[in-house]
Amino acid sequence: SSGINAEYGENTTDIFSTMANLCRCMIDDPNIVARFKHQDTVLFVLRVMVGAIILYDHVHPAGAFYRRSNIDIKSSIRLLKEQPPNTVETLLNALRYSTLHANDDETPSVVKKLLADQ
Repeated sequence: SSGINAEYGENTTDIFSTMANLCRCMIDDPNIVARFKHQDTVLFVLRVMVGAIILYDHVHPAGAFYRRSNIDIKSSIRLLKEQPPNTVETLLNALRYSTLHANDDETPSVVKKLLADQ
């Protein structure tokens, strides 16, 4: 039974990391963003990315901020910070305060600094 649970947990974290990375790549690609019919779509995709990161962080034993995480957390935070001011502060705050592992000792200092900087 525990083998089945471990497999489900691994599949779940795979889904969350894939969703987070896919969302980041979509917004990082100007050709994809240019196809969006509404500007609100960018914010929607960023919300999905942050939600997937938070869920991954809660489900994966080492979390989303761990050096070997399947999520490119540095690029994700940088992408959020590249958005127009005041549009994603709530999403950055969600990463700061709704995750379990952001302040862990194992979280790289560069990631902590990225999250801490306003």
